[in-house]
Amino acid sequence: MPRNWAGTYEYVAPNIVSAPTEQEVQRVVREGALVHALGTRHSFTDLPDTDGTLVDVSGLVDEFTIDPEARTVTVAAGTRYGVVASALDEQGWALHNLGSLPHISVAGATATGTHGSGDGNGVLTTAVRAFRYVGADGEVHEVRRGDDDFAALAVGVGAFGIVTAVTLDIQPTFRVRQDIYSGITWDAALADLDAITGAGYSVSVFTMWEPATVGFVWVKTRVESDDDGVPETLLDGRRVEGKDSPLGMGDNITEVGGVPGPWMLRLPHFRLDTEPSFGDEIQTEYFVPREHGAAALDAVRRLGDSIRPHLVVSEIRTAARDDLWLSGAYEQDVVIIHFTWYDHPDEVGALLPRIEEALHPFAARPHWGKVHRFDAAAIERVHPRLADARAVFERLDPEGRFVNAHLRRVGLREPR
Repeated sequence: MPRNWAGTYEYVAPNIVSAPTEQEVQRVVREGALVHALGTRHSFTDLPDTDGTLVDVSGLVDEFTIDPEARTVTVAAGTRYGVVASALDEQGWALHNLGSLPHISVAGATATGTHGSGDGNGVLTTAVRAFRYVGADGEVHEVRRGDDDFAALAVGVGAFGIVTAVTLDIQPTFRVRQDIYSGITWDAALADLDAITGAGYSVSVFTMWEPATVGFVWVKTRVESDDDGVPETLLDGRRVEGKDSPLGMGDNITEVGGVPGPWMLRLPHFRLDTEPSFGDEIQTEYFVPREHGAAALDAVRRLGDSIRPHLVVSEIRTAARDDLWLSGAYEQDVVIIHFTWYDHPDEVGALLPRIEEALHPFAARPHWGKVHRFDAAAIERVHPRLADARAVFERLDPEGRFVNAHLRRVGLREPR
């Protein structure tokens, strides 16, 4: 059976059908069985799986239309962010942010509230102006920002239909440099976390939860001129000379060392033309209110000795609040705590309840596409609009065509 991109989840769907056109998506949906969309397979759970037919939309890539007056671009659902970004930059345009992997599809990333980083940057879904989807009736529907259902459906986790095209906000292109800082102690970081997360346009902290020092801080600075400089110090740490990556990897990392370049070659951590990340991995991620960020990080740090043997690396990022009901940043600025694990499912499975217990006082919200142990009651405790979103999904799909075990388990669809 096929697996997700990392090879750590095997799909159980008895049928997988490629749908490279919107009309083909309609045809499959109209056949009347259980269906669910499958994109670039970057989820780490059974979220995109089904007991019926998986509709592979990764080949749905032909649409690309820039509207310079409206400052939007409309792309087919399966288009990868790196492809969109390159085409936009060629014509003088940019997106507000990108995730660490440019290999993820636009529809899949926005449907799960995936994000880049930056105190002032919303998750990727906040750039969605409109989208088209094939509903349970087999017809194509369009939802636009400001419509009654938009806030429920923008981060829609595949629960109501199959998205076929997405319209995104764009802005004039810009340049970015990347610099690495090390030597920052946990004492300094937790005393002034805002100084770190606000040090650039997009900031990522890479840590192994060592007792004394944080690890590496990867600062992406938006520059007006290639001669613009950056501070040599950050709290009690210093800028690292040279171009070594904080991830300890080589040719698949975007260029660091303070070399300015186009936004789409700097905002992601990984290059589109190489294999992304590490592979053979499990990922976990939690959103906590930024006001509790330092306390939440300190709580996780206390578990460091148990975490490190199974951890590739942790990444700490931020996102600005939004009004999308199922976003991890709904109505709160957030610190986002990410774990890339080795493929140690039993050990990681035993660790997650301990991490989630440590984060419980801070009402942490899990990333929809990554491994966690939240059930429906736990999700409802931290997502105040969950029941409202579920009601919208049930209204649009009353027969449960897009329902699967995962959506029922986390309370996004009613039991059947």
